Amino acid sequence: MKKLTKFALGLFMLAVMVLGAFAVLAAPVEGLGLMAEGVEPLSFVGFAGLLVNKQTIDNVFVSLKTTFNNAFGAAPTVWPKIGMRISSTTRQNDYAWLSKFPRMKEWIGDKHIKSLEAFAYTIPNKDWEATIEVDRNDIEDDQLGIYGPQAQMAGESAAQLPDEIVMALVNGGFTSLCFDGQYFFDTDHLVAGANVSNKLTVALSAASQAAAIASYGAARTAMRKFKDDEGRPLNINPNVLLVPPALEHVALALVNNDRLDDGKANLFKGTAEVVVDARLTSDTAWFLLDTTKPVKPFIYQERKAPVFVEQTGQENDDVFMRKKFKFGAEARAAGGYGFWQLALGSTGAG
Repeated sequence: MKKLTKFALGLFMLAVMVLGAFAVLAAPVEGLGLMAEGVEPLSFVGFAGLLVNKQTIDNVFVSLKTTFNNAFGAAPTVWPKIGMRISSTTRQNDYAWLSKFPRMKEWIGDKHIKSLEAFAYTIPNKDWEATIEVDRNDIEDDQLGIYGPQAQMAGESAAQLPDEIVMALVNGGFTSLCFDGQYFFDTDHLVAGANVSNKLTVALSAASQAAAIASYGAARTAMRKFKDDEGRPLNINPNVLLVPPALEHVALALVNNDRLDDGKANLFKGTAEVVVDARLTSDTAWFLLDTTKPVKPFIYQERKAPVFVEQTGQENDDVFMRKKFKFGAEARAAGGYGFWQLALGSTGAG
């Protein structure tokens, strides 16, 4: 009887151990910190972490993609305030049409056809990427939490690619050519046989009413006097003051304060929106823009929007030979200049 009791007790303990083992195998993995809604828990657990198989890998990268997409959608962007998106369907886009600022005129006799000037202004698309490696050992050892922040940063970087491209255009505006063969910000754009300037050197200032008029006011006046090739005003309406962080307080004073530093009335209150961006490389340069027109001063040309990509096939050389999976973002895009008449830049060098 005692032997039978001991045998029964042994069977019971064995059953408890087996059930406990199944419970561990069925338990979801908590260490990822990346689980996406609707994704099956990673339920293949080894003695020291995860068993690397197709389901495990698929779940890991679905979670990383979800993290990437969430960060992509939440990332703040500035470029729509100063630029426009133009879709591209080929290797490059031709912008010869920028040589003519279209205006209506009275129709008398035959229509006056505006032919495109012989300017060659094309913008070729470029390839962009951000790539992160995932070591297979990190999957086996359940150390995947370190990749969540990287997926978030990759998503934010992908969303801000247009910002990077457009702000690089602004930084290069004093030394990069636009459609008329001149620097975008230059003193000798040819209009109806005369040189027209959209470049200043004066420092932005709110120190006095006179200083404000000589800097910000001079830029506004110059832009509002721009005319087309037939001598008609273009009705430019400067509405964005773009500055680096070093000039933020000056710009805000110019467009927000009732009075300037000398106590005199601020003639420019409410005349523009201040846009500040740390990607601007000069602490003294500032820019006045008209973004009220259908065409904006800067172009973000998009051939392929940023997308999440992954390399997870076990047969891939990187995986087989070096145990490296990969994920990241890819895009095809470029930037260029729109109408120079919609922008004025000052080096602020004095």
